[in-house]
Amino acid sequence: MSLVLDATAQDLLFREARTANAFTDEPVTDEQIQAIYDLVKYAPTAFNQQPLRVVLVRSAEARERLVGHLGEGNQAKTAAAPLVAILAADNEFHEELPTQFPAFPQAKDIFFSERAAREQSARFNAALQVGYFIVGVRAAGLAAGPMTGFNAEGINKEFFGDGDHSVLAVVNIGKPGENAWYPRSPRLAFDEVVTTV
Repeated sequence: MSLVLDATAQDLLFREARTANAFTDEPVTDEQIQAIYDLVKYAPTAFNQQPLRVVLVRSAEARERLVGHLGEGNQAKTAAAPLVAILAADNEFHEELPTQFPAFPQAKDIFFSERAAREQSARFNAALQVGYFIVGVRAAGLAAGPMTGFNAEGINKEFFGDGDHSVLAVVNIGKPGENAWYPRSPRLAFDEVVTTV
């Protein structure tokens, strides 16, 4: 059965897309990032909450501060990437619910008055948005190198400083360079994942 999305787009976004580990030195522009955001802002979330926050690390000084919080295997490729994005969940996302979910503005107080409930919801829904962000980077003809090997507490303190954010991923972004890909790892088959009841 065919999909509505043509084969070229399927390859770009899914089948041929890989986690990049090396990039060319071609810059990633603000316009490209704006176009990516204009796609990924439509990620599905509960109550239309939008907890994802993105810090674009462009300056050499900020890059050096970030690299110090990364695992050793992630440092060199992040130092050399054209652009790096820190993706975090804003645990105070509920403050925006009255305007972002006008059908039920009381959701802010009914469901998210307690910090623990907000943190759990923010992490899950921002993780959905992170997935869309990666696909959006691919849709822009760029490659993404998402990583979770870092000191989250250190990055939170260094780049947010308010205790209201939880870093979920650091993503290197750019045009893939020479030897950008590791060999593709296997994937589980349909029958190993899907059950019909």
